[in-house]
Amino acid sequence: MKLQRISEFQHEFSFLSSQENLDSFYARFLQSDLGKIYVALPWDSLVERLNIKEKQSGSKMIFSPRGRIGLMFLKHYSCCSDKKLIEQLNGNIDYQFFCDIHLGFNRLTNFKIVSQIRCELAANLDIDALEKDLFLHWKPYIDSKNQITVDATCYESELRYPTPQKLLWEAVDWLYKELKKTCKIVGVKMLRSKYLKWKKRYIGFSKMRRKTTKKRKPLTRALLHLLEKLLNFESQLRKSHKLSFTVGYYRRVATIKTVLEQQRSYFETGVSPKNRIVSIAKDYIRPIVRGKEVKPVEFGAKVNKLQIDGINFIEHLSFNAFNEGTRLQSTVYKAQSLTKTKLKILVADAIYATNKNRNFVTKHDIQTDFKRKGKLPKNYKEEKKLKAIITKERATRLEGSFGKEKEYYHLKRVKAKTKATETLWIFFGIHTANALEIGRRIQHSQAQIAA
Repeated sequence: MKLQRISEFQHEFSFLSSQENLDSFYARFLQSDLGKIYVALPWDSLVERLNIKEKQSGSKMIFSPRGRIGLMFLKHYSCCSDKKLIEQLNGNIDYQFFCDIHLGFNRLTNFKIVSQIRCELAANLDIDALEKDLFLHWKPYIDSKNQITVDATCYESELRYPTPQKLLWEAVDWLYKELKKTCKIVGVKMLRSKYLKWKKRYIGFSKMRRKTTKKRKPLTRALLHLLEKLLNFESQLRKSHKLSFTVGYYRRVATIKTVLEQQRSYFETGVSPKNRIVSIAKDYIRPIVRGKEVKPVEFGAKVNKLQIDGINFIEHLSFNAFNEGTRLQSTVYKAQSLTKTKLKILVADAIYATNKNRNFVTKHDIQTDFKRKGKLPKNYKEEKKLKAIITKERATRLEGSFGKEKEYYHLKRVKAKTKATETLWIFFGIHTANALEIGRRIQHSQAQIAA
């Protein structure tokens, strides 16, 4: 069909005015990258595993069970915010095919539906079970099932860089505003404090280019004192008036109390506390020391991953720091449970080459690229060259996939607000990249059969 400009049309036309037009657009959709993801996904098993059901009574959700899962994959494919995603969905027929919805001349305006669906799916997320279903569906297009590559990475949360002053001020600011609201409702006079004075000083401090110790110490000391004063007042107010609040309020107050204890200890001793809280809104996030030159500390989920023929799977995900070297045995067992094949070759970083892991791989007759210990064999030069090639392959394929997921599948900064939704966000980001790769393999195999 000849391409034309709409302004040059001399007759009236209508999009999707007939079934024939709809079929033409659908056929075109299947040829796109989004269509390849659509073809690669086992929709029915995903719906069943995530336990998504239609309402039996009342108004139905506009998205079907399949459409809700599609919206999550689409989020990572398009790399859009929730609001932008709904705007794109309104005007893109390919996006509508993918999400099992036809809007016609209607428009969706409630962009919060994306967050609502994310919370719904996060409640039923079982990573191991879902990955088994995905691997079973993708199995015909995955080769070298007896070889895996292992490494860990960190998917950072959307979080400002935490300093004691920022954290203490956030706690003071939130608690002061909540107390002001409560006092107004109860009819009690608000506690006298120097909140406004320290607000001005904190704003001035935050604008400084060089925040010297001479400036940091007085501000930190004052914020610690002010926060303790506000917490005592909050406790007295709640007990004297027998007030009840939401679970979120109690959790936030408990987090602030822990922050006060940790920051006071750090201020007095200079020793960083264990399980240090870095955000009062995301109290589950901990500092993860990665030892990189550019970014020595990261804040987010640490994920130990295994790769089978270029397809990544999550072995372990935690918001607490862990040593990935201790996860090698469980990684081997997960790979074998997915593939139902005995593992023969394992490629991993030097951190995995502990004595315990060496004994384990030797016992199970698994070849690795670990640097040899003890006396070197006669054919070591050839072995060293082979191991160098394997190590390079790991660095390019597995570590390259980390960068690809972060740059192109919305995992550079995870913007979800809770622990469960962050986990879901990471899961869908990783498997959107996998689904596109599998979709391309499916199309390639079909082209070969047709030829």
